[in-house]
Amino acid sequence: MSYNETITFTKLYHKSENHIAIGFIFSERTEHIVRSFRGVKWSKTHGTYYVPFSRGTTNALFQYFKTNGFYVNYSALVESTNTTYKEAKKIKPSQSMAAMFKALPLAYKDLLRVYTGYLRGKRLSKSTVRTYGYFVLRFLDQCKPKAISTITKKDIDLFFEVVLAGENYSISSHRQCVSALKYLANFCELPELATEYLKRPKKSKKLPVVLSREEVIDLLQVTKNLKHRAILGLIYSCGLRIGELINLKLNAIDFDRNKLSVNSGKGRKDRSVVMSEVLKPLMLNYVNTYQPTLFVIEGRDGGPYSATSVRQFLKKSCKQAGITKQVTPHVLRHSYATHLLENGVDLRHIQLLLGHAKPETTMIYTHVAHRDLMQISSPLDTTVEALTKTRKESQKVLLSQNFKG
Repeated sequence: MSYNETITFTKLYHKSENHIAIGFIFSERTEHIVRSFRGVKWSKTHGTYYVPFSRGTTNALFQYFKTNGFYVNYSALVESTNTTYKEAKKIKPSQSMAAMFKALPLAYKDLLRVYTGYLRGKRLSKSTVRTYGYFVLRFLDQCKPKAISTITKKDIDLFFEVVLAGENYSISSHRQCVSALKYLANFCELPELATEYLKRPKKSKKLPVVLSREEVIDLLQVTKNLKHRAILGLIYSCGLRIGELINLKLNAIDFDRNKLSVNSGKGRKDRSVVMSEVLKPLMLNYVNTYQPTLFVIEGRDGGPYSATSVRQFLKKSCKQAGITKQVTPHVLRHSYATHLLENGVDLRHIQLLLGHAKPETTMIYTHVAHRDLMQISSPLDTTVEALTKTRKESQKVLLSQNFKG
């Protein structure tokens, strides 16, 4: 497809809101195409067609004009944003995965099927295959209808700008996408996509959200449903990942030895953890009441329980407990590790209990554990204490008084 005309996107602040102005050299055909895009309006004040600003709209506009044979200049939208533009939240793509796949050329569909088979042959987990397949689907959707052999690094850079940055994907998702494209480049043997050109952004170094011990007890107490309480108790007391919990089988629990075996955890690593003595009566009550047959936590059909269901009832329990933190099942795992560290458990032992491959991963909890930090006096306290000692006992230093008076 050749591009004979240019569409230019610029920022427009109109009626106290952010918009995208659509610039072009006038022709009846071009104006008709512009006006045919859903939501386009004309501004008499600014003398331009425009649409409300969002990252999703930017992506949709780009695809729309590209499909209609235009070259799109959107550089003004990716420059440093001014104060009237705020970071958009992550939004869903305008099309579903099924719709994207249906719209792919036959060659792309075949490639995607063989690519996912290639990933399975590499013995990647189902979750990883699903995630990588999704990002490659999004990439191919943007590259269509180009031939596979003509895809270049420029196409990848554009994909990162329009989709990953445009839809406000997290850094961790961006890193997963780079990994997916590296596998694609190796699979297709495309020299233009040599892996040295594909760099992963540095990991975010955010501290994990952690519940206090009191918040954990409050959370368990307000969770009245026996199955739900057993789920939260297992995740926290054993430091389980959500995937490990829903795939946990009955034969993994040894009630006599208070031991729980996690088989084929992340990275296909097995490990054993100690099950709480306090949790044991609750778990026996749960097993006798629900009588699961294969999985410890079973869904209605006898299969694994839904991770989505866990997140939903956890959200409700947090609200009932008055917990305002953003709590996910993984926050309970973070809390387990942090509380172990605060109790004096060696970092190497915590690494084994969590199933971390690298000690550096476990080190993050040293930044949130309060065992030693809480013993450090604030310099304000030491200053006031020192001033008090230099004065008469009757003249205690209070922040409400005037020190010079």
